[in-house]
Amino acid sequence: MISREEAFILIKKYLKDQDNVKISVAVESLLKEIAIKLEKDQQLWGLTGLLHNIDYEYTSGNPEKRGILSAQMLEGLLPETGVNAIKAINYTHTDYIPITSLDKALIASTAIIGLMFAVVPITPNKKITQVDFKTLIEKFNDKDFATRFNRSRIELCADIGFNLESFLKLSLDTIKELSQKLDL
Repeated sequence: MISREEAFILIKKYLKDQDNVKISVAVESLLKEIAIKLEKDQQLWGLTGLLHNIDYEYTSGNPEKRGILSAQMLEGLLPETGVNAIKAINYTHTDYIPITSLDKALIASTAIIGLMFAVVPITPNKKITQVDFKTLIEKFNDKDFATRFNRSRIELCADIGFNLESFLKLSLDTIKELSQKLDL
């Protein structure tokens, strides 16, 4: 399995937009926290989160290729369970249906991170530290806000043993801990 340092080099090579790098690191951190709670392999879950977006800038115009290109790029570098989870993000276009807790955790994590990043610009100082739990719940429930983030993907947290409130709290706490490191 690739090391975290090697994975980060790949991320920097394929993701030129720093916001995409920040999203990858945020998903990595959240998946590691979930792995701790579920007593799963933190290294595998973290690397899967870090690398989940590796093909994003190459497939943004062809969403049907998202995940498939990542799988090709990561073959032999990441265990099959991690590669499958990355394919599961785009299950409507890949041949992999989300089954495992890692698959579902990755889908839920990418969606909640996206929603949180969408909330930040509406805070007074444009920082994640200004997002409180009440605001996050309100924005989750506001179907007209950040419509590209499918709430049912976030609700997959129930399939891995989290109720929605505990998942949102864990997500928010994790990202707030990263806020200085990522300048969020």
